[in-house]
Amino acid sequence: MGLYEATWGRAFAATYDRGLKATEEAGLGQMRAELLAGAAGGTIELGAGTGVNLDLYPEAVSELALVEPGPHMAKRLRARVAASSREAQIIEAPAERLPFESAGFDTAVTTLVLCTVPDPVAAVAELSRVLRPGGKLLFIEHVRAEDAGGAAWQDRLELPWRFFADGCHCNRDTLATLAASSFEIGEVERGRTPKAPPIVRPLIRGSARLKI
Repeated sequence: MGLYEATWGRAFAATYDRGLKATEEAGLGQMRAELLAGAAGGTIELGAGTGVNLDLYPEAVSELALVEPGPHMAKRLRARVAASSREAQIIEAPAERLPFESAGFDTAVTTLVLCTVPDPVAAVAELSRVLRPGGKLLFIEHVRAEDAGGAAWQDRLELPWRFFADGCHCNRDTLATLAASSFEIGEVERGRTPKAPPIVRPLIRGSARLKI
């Protein structure tokens, strides 16, 4: 474990839920619930963090695998799963190297995570590998601003924000990454992350299907 992970990474995980509380209550929590209502069958969540989504999964989810590479986040995730009636398998692994056989899941979920993975192209490719043909990806991600001014500020502040926010790249064009992948994008709604700093307000939520 490096110095950053042992110090600020630990503190970030400890304060994550409190830091997002106002945002969740102002609408993000409702967005999560609406999105996850579409999950079904064997489901994998990438970057599950502290387990904010855990109790939002519907009964249609028959099996739930929660992937979280950060040791401090994973510790809190294990505690939340232990206290929940929702059974889930917790896997500490990087998004770019998932320890699962190909075509084993029906649904994949990412919520505010593709901004943080070191290689988002590889992470999306891994999700396409572990999903069955026609499998569904559900996502909520904050993304690069559409307006030039907002994008310029994201570029200027990307480095300090990445340090502060435990690896979050605020200027990533995640929708373009998905569009260039093996997924066929369905409906995508653009919106705003409520009660969030301007550089992470631009938001997309929607779904995509793995091409057959």
